[in-house]
Amino acid sequence: MGRAYQNRKESMAKTAGQKTRIYSKYGKEIYVCAKNGGFDPDGNLPLRQMIAKAKKDQVPAHVIERALEKARGGGGEDYVTARYEGFSPGGAMVIVDCLTDNGKRTFTEVRQAFVKNDAKLGGPGTVGHMFDHQAVFAFKGEDEEAVLETLMMADVDVTDIEVEDGIVSVFAPHTEFFKVKTALTEETPDINFEVEEITFVPQTLTDITDPEVIEQFEKFLAALEDCDDVQHVYHNAELPE
Repeated sequence: MGRAYQNRKESMAKTAGQKTRIYSKYGKEIYVCAKNGGFDPDGNLPLRQMIAKAKKDQVPAHVIERALEKARGGGGEDYVTARYEGFSPGGAMVIVDCLTDNGKRTFTEVRQAFVKNDAKLGGPGTVGHMFDHQAVFAFKGEDEEAVLETLMMADVDVTDIEVEDGIVSVFAPHTEFFKVKTALTEETPDINFEVEEITFVPQTLTDITDPEVIEQFEKFLAALEDCDDVQHVYHNAELPE
């Protein structure tokens, strides 16, 4: 896995071309987290994580506060999650996570992104079993054993630790996210996480090397980005650097 895993998943909040689209996606997720779990980040860990991630991606404070105020108001949209699975151009496995207030509209838009770009939409569970739902952290460092010792002393369940190009990557079950972050932060208070997220990490990779297929693959991802209800896209494609 290691640092290269970044090439195998597409986080819509990080790759959307327009800032307004990024803000909209974060605003929707913050709204849902607050409405479902309470408005106080200290008592709502998913909300705290989402706000921290939004700030790291330079989402303005007024966007975050507007989403919280909307949730406090008690009205607004009732979003539900929707997940679609299938295969991209080139045969890579794809998971598309959405938040929607109109499931029929979302399905139509996602399906069109697949159909128009030589991709195949499957049913629930088509590829999901080939991804691990994990907490992932990446930060500068070289000493894999020291990091492992820190986490073991904190009784953290670690899936894998790798060092590549001066970057330590820690993989753990998604339920261990806050235990990992707390242990690493307490050991190194000034630690700077280049990555800190809960994501889907593929168990296997699919190499895509044909330039025409790569172009089609990128068009496919762009089409998904254009769907307002799509929040995250994960894949196992390995593209040339």
